This record gives sequence, C-alpha cells and structure tokens, in this order.
Amino acid sequence: MYSYLDFEKPIADLDGQIMELKKLSEGESGGVDVAEEIARLEKRSAEALVEAYRKLTPWQKAQVARHPDRPHCSHFAEALFTEFTPLAGDRNFAEDHAIIAGFARFDGEPVAVIGQEKGSDTQSRLKHNFGMARPEGYRKAVRIMELANRFAIPIVTLVDTAGAYPGIGAEERGQAEAIARSTETCLQLEVPMVSVVIGEGGSGGAIAIATANKVFMLEHAIYSVISPEGGASILWRDAARAKDAATAMKITAQDLLALGVIDGIVAEPLGGAHRDPSKVMEETRKTVAEALKSLSNMDGKDLKQHRREKFLSIGRNLA
Repeated sequence: MYSYLDFEKPIADLDGQIMELKKLSEGESGGVDVAEEIARLEKRSAEALVEAYRKLTPWQKAQVARHPDRPHCSHFAEALFTEFTPLAGDRNFAEDHAIIAGFARFDGEPVAVIGQEKGSDTQSRLKHNFGMARPEGYRKAVRIMELANRFAIPIVTLVDTAGAYPGIGAEERGQAEAIARSTETCLQLEVPMVSVVIGEGGSGGAIAIATANKVFMLEHAIYSVISPEGGASILWRDAARAKDAATAMKITAQDLLALGVIDGIVAEPLGGAHRDPSKVMEETRKTVAEALKSLSNMDGKDLKQHRREKFLSIGRNLA
C-alpha cells in the first residue's frame, strides 16, 4: 500500500476494497471467486488515478513533490552512479549531512556528484536535517566543485530542499555568504554542469547548487523562491492560503519550462515517482546523459559563457 495524499482519497478507498476482497478470497476454504469484482475495482482505481493526475493543481504538485515515499538523493545516487566515493567536511568548520558530495562514474565516465538529502525516516531525517543545509554544507559543495574544475570533471547535482537552514548558528557562520559563494562558484566553472530538481527546489538553498548549464525538473517537482506557505504568510498574512500562493508563484515544472527557467522536464510514472522509482531514475539517467553529451564539445570558456548567458536571459523575452 502507498501513502495516499488528500486528493488521492477516492483511489485509496478503491485500493482498500481491492485488498479486502483479496484477503477474503485467500482466507476462505477453497477461496471465494471474487476475481471479476477485483478486476472491476482495479480498472476503476486505474481510471481514477489517471483522472487525478491529469489535472493536478500547483498545490497538489507540491504535495507530490513532498511525498514521504518519494525517492531522494541517495536513491538516485545509487541508481545513476557507480563507484561513488563521498567526501566529507568543508575544511573549515564541520561536516554537513544535508549535502552529499563526492566523485563517481556515470556511464563509465568520472563525474562529481552533489545533492541534498532529506532522509527517509525519522532517524535519517534528523541526521540530514531534512535536507536543509548549513553554511558548511555549501562550503563543502564549493570544495567539490573546485576539485572537479581543477581536474576537468563534469558535475551533476540533485536538488531536493525546502531551503537552506535558517537557524541562528547557521546565520552566525555566514549562511547568506556561503550560498552566494556557492552560486558564484557555479558560474565560474569551466566544466559541464547539469542539475536536476528531483523534489523541492527551495530558494537560494537550491540555486546554490543549481546554477548549471542545463537545469531539469522531474514532472511533479517544484522550484520556487519561497515555499507556498511562506509566500502566503508574507503576501496575505495567512499560511492557509498556500494553495493560492502555489498557483500565483508558478512553481511547477510546466510553468517554469514555459518561462525559460529550466531546460526540460523528466517524465514521472503515473501517480508520481514513488510508484515506480526505477522508471523515473532511468528517465533521469537518459536526460543527464543527453545533456552531458550536448555540452561535451564546448571548451571551458564557452561553458562559462553559456551558463552566464542562460541566467541573464531568463525573463528577457516575457511580455
């Protein structure tokens, strides 16, 4: 059974009935022939799933992007890369588990990997601080990017954070400066850089490792300057209006592709990435491979200029 979201209640009810009928069939002596009814309910459930995901609102997409069973950075890293060797620490203050970074092989070629890890259960979420990095996390990312640049190794980043950690200690250690330095380092790189927003792309905490030559989003991921709840609190002094904020802020992959903020969308299986993780990871692998190939013939100066022009052009052609 899946963890169902609020708008998936009709699907949950149908799937519950299917499970009850299957238990009834298995529990009775000789079994009860309910195959026809199960098939009918399974068809209705599949149709309801298609209908629900055919017209998701921005707020519903935000819920899917935050689904507790959605695959996270560590899952993608395991599926996409081989020989992954994580590196720890910023050589200044401490290790930050919210950001996973190191070197690996992608389709046999060396790459640097940087990603935000939220964690999958209570213990791991606490360890990774729910994917909200502190300054040392961004300084670790800078260290890995500079190493990759020195040895001419492409960089792949996996973005999944509600935003950088806003705690007092993080601010005291220069959170804003660390984010700015990480963004600046992205812009100065002379190696190919590809980013994929796999869940949430929240504010500067996301763009600090996503100022790339090519930026992609999973179909039901979100990417915004602030969370819908935070935006509603500022605009209307009412976090309950998060649904309105989600719509107004244009946070979906489809909106951002139309606005020119991202370069493409990675298709998710029907019902979201959590329903078939292997399928979405294969689609992500293909997308990253094609992006790296398209950048492989550019020299360092061209890559740097390409990245600069890409971000300067955002919004210029809008009415």
